[in-house]
Amino acid sequence: MTQAIVEEPWACEHLSGTLTRPQGDIERSPIALIIAGSGPTPRDGPFGLYREISASLARAGIPSVRYDKRGIGQSKLVVGGEAELTFEHFVADATLAAQSLAARDDVSYVYIIGHSEGALIATLVAQRMKLGGIALLAAAGRKLDVVLHQQLTDQPLPPEQETLRQQALKFLARLSAGKRIEKVPPEQNGLFRPSVQPFLLSLFAIDPVAELKKLKLPILLVRGKSDIQVSADDLQVLSDAAPDARVVSLPRINHIFQDAPEDLADRQAQMASYQAGGSFSPEMIRAIVTFIKGTSV
Repeated sequence: MTQAIVEEPWACEHLSGTLTRPQGDIERSPIALIIAGSGPTPRDGPFGLYREISASLARAGIPSVRYDKRGIGQSKLVVGGEAELTFEHFVADATLAAQSLAARDDVSYVYIIGHSEGALIATLVAQRMKLGGIALLAAAGRKLDVVLHQQLTDQPLPPEQETLRQQALKFLARLSAGKRIEKVPPEQNGLFRPSVQPFLLSLFAIDPVAELKKLKLPILLVRGKSDIQVSADDLQVLSDAAPDARVVSLPRINHIFQDAPEDLADRQAQMASYQAGGSFSPEMIRAIVTFIKGTSV
């Protein structure tokens, strides 16, 4: 029988979020911290993915917290602007949030659920404090510059935009070598604007496989087989780096764990599978619930 749930405001220094828990008296239990993926992702996640995970966990008796990333929604930026942001700021925020949950009297273990870029954050937080475990959803097994190179290469473009692709690849190569790009044309600002380059440089330096190898704690790896943003090879190298991890590979599921076509080459159909109001994989949620309940006893 599923439990009724309640949502409450949650805050920790400059971070603002939502605590979702089973209704009724709060008992000492494990709690999950959900870490968002890249970009200006709000606490509820793409099309409500994190909200759905939170609600499903609470119905299974597991409370969770999801929060706005610094500078997004109700969380304060704290630094002077985008140009001062590095990946370390987001790792420090997640560590702060996890430590605040670990200090609660009603919490037995803290688990982190990291989606996409959030999976790397979860991996780094696990090196800084004791956790019950980490669930890595749609995690990349390659450095971000390698992932971006493949995405830029594979993206179908009309012939008249091929020059822009080649320019973007040159900019990426320069950043991969640790060098800034001083003059960025307007058409490349979305990815390479000077104010975002410090963040990219800080992230390009981190190897997810090397960092995962440092961990000794329960790990869950979940990927959809129709994910066009991270590949089956990503899942393989991560599972090789953490041979004791539980691995779940879901057919016909995309990067945000919605139903998707099997044909990865049909990019238009794949992009159309990202839908507002669409349902999320119950197998993914079941894997997380089973993982937390099975490792927190």
